[in-house]
Amino acid sequence: MSDLYSIPATLFRGGTSKGPLFLAQDLPADKQTLDAVLLSAMGSPHKRQVDGVGGAESLTSKVVIVSGSSREDADIDYLFAQVNPDSPIVDYSSNCGNMLSAIGPFAIESGLVKAAGNETRIRIYNANTDSVIVATIQTPDGSITYEGNAAIDGVPGTSAPVIENFAGTVGSKTKKMLPTGKVTERIEGIEVTCIDVAVPAVLIAAQALGLRGDESKAELDAMPDLIKRLDDLRVEAGQRMGLGDCRKLVIPKPLVVSAARHGGAITSRDFVPYNCHATHSVTGATALAAASILPGSVAQQITGLSTGERHTVGIEHPAGTMAMDVRGETGAGGHLELVEANLLRTARRLFSGGLAIPSRIWNGDGKAANVADIARHIDF
Repeated sequence: MSDLYSIPATLFRGGTSKGPLFLAQDLPADKQTLDAVLLSAMGSPHKRQVDGVGGAESLTSKVVIVSGSSREDADIDYLFAQVNPDSPIVDYSSNCGNMLSAIGPFAIESGLVKAAGNETRIRIYNANTDSVIVATIQTPDGSITYEGNAAIDGVPGTSAPVIENFAGTVGSKTKKMLPTGKVTERIEGIEVTCIDVAVPAVLIAAQALGLRGDESKAELDAMPDLIKRLDDLRVEAGQRMGLGDCRKLVIPKPLVVSAARHGGAITSRDFVPYNCHATHSVTGATALAAASILPGSVAQQITGLSTGERHTVGIEHPAGTMAMDVRGETGAGGHLELVEANLLRTARRLFSGGLAIPSRIWNGDGKAANVADIARHIDF
């Protein structure tokens, strides 16, 4: 006997992120207990998360909760939680496209979805943003393969590709691509674009902040005045986008953009939000790729790309380049309709087992049946 309680979990690298995946049925249904469980599991609050499986930074302190779906348009339901390393906050306000790449393999290996042919297409409903993303997984001979020739910047080596289609994520939190109704506007005298595709984001030209735009993560993290200014801008943008007080949330996401230097379409520095992302978030890349073809936006002023044809938007970030295939059409009233938003990611299962937490925090009582049981206790 022990005073620890073990929860079945599988640790995955998903894209350039890492974290445990849980079945909803193995977690508590109420938010207060769930928050306490996730904080304990990851080792927060502590800057090194030494007493948990968190990786001591936001990119490696992520949690995914999965169940089968009862929706007609989805196979899997998915809830994402960002666990802050150095504060007792679990944030459910956003999605994570990097960790999403691990959901298909996890769902198949957990028996939630059956592999179908050499490639398996899985419709994944994200409860955080009320949207469906379609992931295509490599399943030769009816089983998951992790080995392959696909490479993504920020991850060593090569792996099997996971293709994610985010075309169905327009208005992820606000139900509008342009929540303020404007392509550009000014906040504190700076021109910005407030857009909501996969994640609410505020796009800001690097030059307007006195930056080149190609600074390293270390350079940007060492600029506290810049971090404070970006936080002020995004909090005001959140109010204008109808998101309320976003001071304790990771949304809207500030993206600092400038001209490409290495053959891509645009350079971006993605803030998460109190430091610079080591690479680039998938959700931020989706918002940026859509803005890159949105006439007149801060991003499109840089890319010069147009609607009506398929573009590969190469987004240059601190560790390399992320490429998203995007196509938009001009719809009713002249509004942009996103037709395609496809991105290649990779994933790998790292280990499966029991993740132990003190039983005084939770002893297994009040388990959820599915993601919907948990989501109804969360104010998104």
